[in-house]
Amino acid sequence: MAHLHPPEHQIHRLMAFVTKSEASDLHLKVGLPPYIRVGGHLRAVDVPILPSSDYITAMMVEIMPKGREKEYKELGGIDFAVLAESGDRFRVNAYRSDGEMHAALRRVQSQIPDFEKLKLPPVYQRTISRSNDGLILVTGVTGSGKSSTLAAMMNWINQHRGMHVITIEDPIEYRFISGESIISQREIGIDVPSYAHALRFVVRQDPDLILIGELRDKETILAAIQAAETGHLVMASMHCSDAEQSFSRILEFFPQEEHAFIRSSLANSLRAIMCQRLIPGAVEGSRFPATEVLLNNPIVRDKILNSHDDDIPAILNVCRDEGMRDFTHSLCELIEAGSISMETGMDYAPSRETLSSLLKGIDTGADGLISRV
Repeated sequence: MAHLHPPEHQIHRLMAFVTKSEASDLHLKVGLPPYIRVGGHLRAVDVPILPSSDYITAMMVEIMPKGREKEYKELGGIDFAVLAESGDRFRVNAYRSDGEMHAALRRVQSQIPDFEKLKLPPVYQRTISRSNDGLILVTGVTGSGKSSTLAAMMNWINQHRGMHVITIEDPIEYRFISGESIISQREIGIDVPSYAHALRFVVRQDPDLILIGELRDKETILAAIQAAETGHLVMASMHCSDAEQSFSRILEFFPQEEHAFIRSSLANSLRAIMCQRLIPGAVEGSRFPATEVLLNNPIVRDKILNSHDDDIPAILNVCRDEGMRDFTHSLCELIEAGSISMETGMDYAPSRETLSSLLKGIDTGADGLISRV
């Protein structure tokens, strides 16, 4: 890849290289060579530097949906998805920086992942197999695998349950072919102007399941809660680090005088909050999900209503038999399985002391992995 080709060819060569390298992301910035992210680490691609904003613009125009250049010029950024020749889809964000176009492309593998491939605990499947209505949130920081998890949940439902599914995504990442369920996927900017507009009319489309790509504003969150309260199953992603923070994240979109109303609605409609973080594995380039799962039960409902969110971590421990779990126990499981090193687990642990106490009786070898004593 040492040669820089014309931009309309170079972008396709780079996307093919991302797939071949099993990288997750591609970064394009003026004055630097392209960078890929493999196993969480950035690496420069062996090609000359990208010479100008015009060169990157020509790369993006090659793959951008027709007619959306104006949106970039007006807003300084644009999201879209593109299907590469490899069969992988890429989620693209082209954005202006210091007056120049830069871009970030995230690879979405063509094969829809399942729970086993994503190494998710059984409670994920149990929750979607038993829920007919209510709100299921998949949360985590950027790059934690939320989209892949939602896709796995959708795929299981499509294989095992007869539901009418409407998805609202920005952009569409995984394409689904109707199986046991019938599925309509709507993309922001192409099929509908905004999440709020799509949700305003979605209940008229007779859905059983509504999948919302991201809860990112007051209107979208309120519409999701209302749909969940009126007999629909709603699955959505949201940016936050753990189950306890999910409530403050939702409430920050609403004025204080509306918090009691939102808490009451969440207490009634919430089914589960599933948080995840991707942890570097013991084998270089591998990553494993540490998960935290909060299921709504009478105890949780009471805590939500009475603003006792700080009791959530204790509840996760007390109710582990119901399938709830916290990050510390999840990290402990990953260390015991040899998936991650003890050192890495400690680096990511919410409490090093708590994780240490859970790991008593485990012997750490020279490689940082463990064996029972």
